[in-house]
Amino acid sequence: MKLAWVLVADNTRARIFTADTASSPLNEIESLTHTEGRLHDREMTSDLPGKIKSGSGVGGHAFEQPTDPKKHEADNFAHQVAHYLETARNAHEFENLLLVAEPSFLGLLRSHLSEQIKRQISFELDKNIAGLSGDEIRTHLPDYLPHQLA
Repeated sequence: MKLAWVLVADNTRARIFTADTASSPLNEIESLTHTEGRLHDREMTSDLPGKIKSGSGVGGHAFEQPTDPKKHEADNFAHQVAHYLETARNAHEFENLLLVAEPSFLGLLRSHLSEQIKRQISFELDKNIAGLSGDEIRTHLPDYLPHQLA
């Protein structure tokens, strides 16, 4: 039997679990971290916004970042997690995928997942439980995890 993977993630970490049987406790097999996502905005950008001069040479206004640095880092991490899953899928390491992620991160992750991986998702939950123990995470999942014959 090939076990399903359970991915539990937020903006700064993604943990991958499997279970020995469809109803057994979770075993963590991998952990990905994104320390940049833990930085404050001021640590991700320069100290002060730049200035843009007006055409007349009088006055100007502050330059604003077009995107939120925290969201940009979360998007980078979602791309990294999606790439990891794609590599694992290509190596036939899982047949079913259960996704549990903080709501905004789940949306970012979905935008980076390939159609092949999306077809392997059998359960989604938009909840931020990445910091919980494996036993606590298990209580948020279906009683029986999906399995497929190898």
